[in-house]
Amino acid sequence: MDHLEDDELEAIALLLSSDRLHRFRALAGSTRAAITLHQQTLQLGGSLMSVTAVLEIALRNAVCDRLTLHFQTENWLLKPPPVFAWRDEERRRIVMAVRAAQRTQYAKLDASQKRQLDEVAFRRGVPAGISHEHRSGARQKAIGIPAGQVIAQLTLYFWKRLFSVDYDHSLWKPALKRIFPGKQVTRAAVAANLESIYQTRNRIAHHEPVYGNRLDDTLDAIDFIAAQLGAARSDGRTPLSKMLEKERSALGDQAAALRSRIDALRSSVETQTGLARSAALVNESA
Repeated sequence: MDHLEDDELEAIALLLSSDRLHRFRALAGSTRAAITLHQQTLQLGGSLMSVTAVLEIALRNAVCDRLTLHFQTENWLLKPPPVFAWRDEERRRIVMAVRAAQRTQYAKLDASQKRQLDEVAFRRGVPAGISHEHRSGARQKAIGIPAGQVIAQLTLYFWKRLFSVDYDHSLWKPALKRIFPGKQVTRAAVAANLESIYQTRNRIAHHEPVYGNRLDDTLDAIDFIAAQLGAARSDGRTPLSKMLEKERSALGDQAAALRSRIDALRSSVETQTGLARSAALVNESA
């Protein structure tokens, strides 16, 4: 931030908000250093999102492949076999994902294609006086959506929930344990590490900083999932962990640089605070 004048820094501080910069000022001791630290955490967050995106994609595809084999049907998500039932929370999110996929597909249609949906949506004819909003909604619900498009709409929250205690007997033991085949790997450990990644991913998505213990826990969780998702090869590593090796190494370097900067800033602030207190004591005794 050396290229910015003091008045420019103050303008940026207003744009970022004093509430947002408060924690950074407490760590850094000045507006200039606070904004620099703020930018560094955002850059680290971008790298974290890249790695967690790969983990999420790999996880959901592994779950889908395994449950397709387990239930012996491609449509297990929307129409699970009678021996299995979704919990209310997952059922609700599946319905939301279907609706989101229908809206997305509807937006891609031209006017003629949208009108053609009236034949399915209104078998007795379009009601007189129906609003545009209700007509569009009915048309969207008439669009058939393949499971793959619904899967793409489901968030990490849904996939991590499948490793919760609610699905221990119905999914983990008969099917999902094969995704994490390590003998010492427990469902609880998978759930805890996915929760850590999920919470951090949400913070980053809302532009919140990740550092300190949260960052350390997230890096450990990333390493756990990458190392345990799928079968290890002869070298003791999974293909996923080998694929992410360079990204994970770069992420580790960024995390180390951020820790060093925060430690240095804290030390500097503590030194300045100590000097100020000493000066105050001298003045009081003079």
